[in-house]
Amino acid sequence: MEEKTLIFEQGPIRPPNEARSLLLRLTRNCPWNQCLFCPVYKRSKFSLRSVDEIKKDIQTAKDIAGDIKKQSRKLGYGGEVNDSVVSHLFNQPGYSDNYRSIAAWLYYGTDACFLQDADNLIMKTKDLVEVLEFLREKFPQVSRVTTYSRSRTVIRKSVESLKLIRQAGLDRVHIGLETGYDPLLKLMKKGVTGAQHIEAGRKLLQAGMELSEYVMPGLGGQEMWREHAKETANVLNQINPHFIRLRSLRVPRRVPLHEKLEDGTFTMQTDDMVAEEIRLLIESLENLTSTITSDHIMNLLEEVSGKLPEDKEKMLDVIRNYQGLPDTDRLIFRAGRRGGAYRSTDDLKNDPVTYRKIKNLISQIQDNEGSDGVEKFLTDLVDRYV
Repeated sequence: MEEKTLIFEQGPIRPPNEARSLLLRLTRNCPWNQCLFCPVYKRSKFSLRSVDEIKKDIQTAKDIAGDIKKQSRKLGYGGEVNDSVVSHLFNQPGYSDNYRSIAAWLYYGTDACFLQDADNLIMKTKDLVEVLEFLREKFPQVSRVTTYSRSRTVIRKSVESLKLIRQAGLDRVHIGLETGYDPLLKLMKKGVTGAQHIEAGRKLLQAGMELSEYVMPGLGGQEMWREHAKETANVLNQINPHFIRLRSLRVPRRVPLHEKLEDGTFTMQTDDMVAEEIRLLIESLENLTSTITSDHIMNLLEEVSGKLPEDKEKMLDVIRNYQGLPDTDRLIFRAGRRGGAYRSTDDLKNDPVTYRKIKNLISQIQDNEGSDGVEKFLTDLVDRYV
């Protein structure tokens, strides 16, 4: 096989902050795969990959990186992966997607690696340790290795096992907390309790891992939003993770939760309601040193980001500023944000041309389809990102 057609396996998703990371697949799909709000793995069977198979992929990734640097030297760039080298790889026929993925990783120079898919801590400790040690041997420049896992999986491992995994090279774990409210966890078939979330988070911290907890604003719907916000804050207050990442709920038709929307047992919150829920969540966080991030297009207010406790009021001010906008401006901002034109409410006044264009578009939709048509338009805009 030609070097340029070398391939290795990569999974379907990664966190937004891992977009420039080296992506390697340790397990396939999700071992739980029952959460009503998740669209990702629903018709895919979970499987473990063998250690030998994973190590072969790591070696292939190493070989591709070496070949890309060789191509750079042939082009006269001394092994540097710059714009010209990336352009060559992306525009010449015959290079696999893996080549382009590795080229992008070398180009951005993040030295970060994300291990796919949904729950790699389900691997036997000795197998995961062997893989991590091999990864660190082949890519000594990697400064951070991260993975997804589930709280239910974490609590089945001892702190001693987690420490071995940490020492072998796993630096950070992403956990889908989603909510700390037990009735909502049960409704959404999360397969875990708030107490188990706390236990898992504390274990990972005790093992020396960086911990990133994902929270899903909107998951309680209009029926449980207040309990969702308060109990999630209560769980986070007892963990104090390094990161709290906001991922607002979206329910396109392919998500199992959509059935509850249709039968009326679950009612989506409006954007304004979700903003109020996030305000309550942040107000209820106490004695934390976590960093809150809102780094996903599904989130309306990207600027709700900062370090606790010092940035708490700044984040709350972002929400208050949105809530204080006139109705028309809130609607224009929602459309601009969902369409990718706005990142801050300040953009409303800083970009009058875009403001007028969006205002005219909304007026046209309202004239033809009414307010419901506008809401459908906005929903369709954001659901394409799910």
